[in-house]
Amino acid sequence: MTYRFKRIAVKIGSNVLTRKDGTLDFTRMSALSDQIAALHKAGIEVILISSGAVASGRSELKTSKKLDAVSSRQLFSAVGQAKMINRYYELFRDHGISCGQVLTMKENFGTRRHYLNQKNCMEVMLEEHVIPIVNENDTISVTELMFTDNDELSGLIASMMNASVLIILSNIDGIYTGNPSDPNSEVIREIVPGRSDISSYIQTSRSSFGRGGMITKYNIARKVAEEGIEVIIANGKTDDILLKLLEKGSSQICTRFLPSDKPVSSIKKWIAHSEGFAKGEIHLNEGATEAIRGEKAVSILPIGVTRVAGDFEADDIVRIFDASGTQIGVGKTSFDSEKCRSLTGTKGAKPLVHYDYLYLD
Repeated sequence: MTYRFKRIAVKIGSNVLTRKDGTLDFTRMSALSDQIAALHKAGIEVILISSGAVASGRSELKTSKKLDAVSSRQLFSAVGQAKMINRYYELFRDHGISCGQVLTMKENFGTRRHYLNQKNCMEVMLEEHVIPIVNENDTISVTELMFTDNDELSGLIASMMNASVLIILSNIDGIYTGNPSDPNSEVIREIVPGRSDISSYIQTSRSSFGRGGMITKYNIARKVAEEGIEVIIANGKTDDILLKLLEKGSSQICTRFLPSDKPVSSIKKWIAHSEGFAKGEIHLNEGATEAIRGEKAVSILPIGVTRVAGDFEADDIVRIFDASGTQIGVGKTSFDSEKCRSLTGTKGAKPLVHYDYLYLD
């Protein structure tokens, strides 16, 4: 079998791995592991982002008292993650393949140093033919700083690891033109970055066991595709779904986000996903907004800045706003907030945000 990609990221959602009664679906887990093993043996590097720890733990425990949402998530994920990674270990060992657990948190993507540390860890695993299995560390994540769900995490991982494609497996075939249960609704087969606006079609309801929904998948997929990575949303309960999706000339029903052909540097990929860590704001006048929106690469100079808000240090992430107050991007600052404020409106100074560290929405 000939496949199209060298390195892929695969996100398996809670609703794919969980039965209706909330227990872990070992049969589905085994089938997907068999497919990943086949791809691994065909020379494809696979990074697996797997949900299901909380659902796995919930089915294992009967708590003695009613717990609040945070405590129950911590307890269930602590037990469920051990159970789930042990099952993956056994499934891949049957194929003679090693896997390794990577637990992370949103804060670990907040600085370039922590970001690269995670990247280097997974690069070594892939070089040694070990499959990284990534999940959020729900046991110690602070609620306000958690990922929306593992869709957001999978976008960060695919971008960080320079995957050729991100496959998001859900319990439906893709993004529909209406309610998936409506027989008149159809799967949108192809989305072109910057040209296809399908937000009006997105269902806002969340899945039974996951934290997110299709709107999260759409927003993450659109951003990742704009960074040059193809994104596929497909049904993880379809037999041999991964093998079918990756065949050359595949006609498998799914929604594909075509990748942008504009190259994006690795540091801009990091900045693109760093909005959640922004410490302040930089507001621009109309002239500066037009300049950075133009075709020529332009940095944010103090002369075009009207206001600096918040307290931040040099190299922190800040949000960028246009003259009307609309956010248009994020960037890494060259100076702290006090220095930025003192330079606002002046000529001849160094950029507050250099073009190489600026990402526009």
